[in-house]
Amino acid sequence: MAQITQDEFKRAVAAIVEHFGVPRTRDKLGTMGAFKSRRGLNSAEALTERLFRLSGGLRMQVGATYGFMMLWGELLHDKLGEEGEKRVEELADKVNGCLGEGEHLIPGKEAELDEALAAYRTALAEGVGADVAAIDMILKAVPDVAQRLRAPHPDPVAAESS
Repeated sequence: MAQITQDEFKRAVAAIVEHFGVPRTRDKLGTMGAFKSRRGLNSAEALTERLFRLSGGLRMQVGATYGFMMLWGELLHDKLGEEGEKRVEELADKVNGCLGEGEHLIPGKEAELDEALAAYRTALAEGVGADVAAIDMILKAVPDVAQRLRAPHPDPVAAESS
């Protein structure tokens, strides 16, 4: 799994809070053991700061990481539904088909990977929105794929008008 940036983490928690609301997010995370005290967790920013610190930016295997991942999965399930999840899983298999030993990109499969990622992004964005789709792809990506996802992409509309 690629490491998530603090900005990406902030956007992810904001999406969770938008979906569940602050009180419900805080209570669900508290029940899951993400943190010991719920005191002061009355905003998305406060939840983000505490979760990021306790989880080490999702790098540590602790309650805060598990709680975040459970709520993220629940958010995706609620928005995609079972059919949407099946469709996205099939597209993920195409992305994974471009990876070889050690989950590194197979040389010569760059174009195929880019096509698979575009199809995956489109299908995911239809169900959850573009920002949540982008974050989810980073959360699930191996480092080689995350690097490609974060690379600046040329604006196709600007390229066509030139």
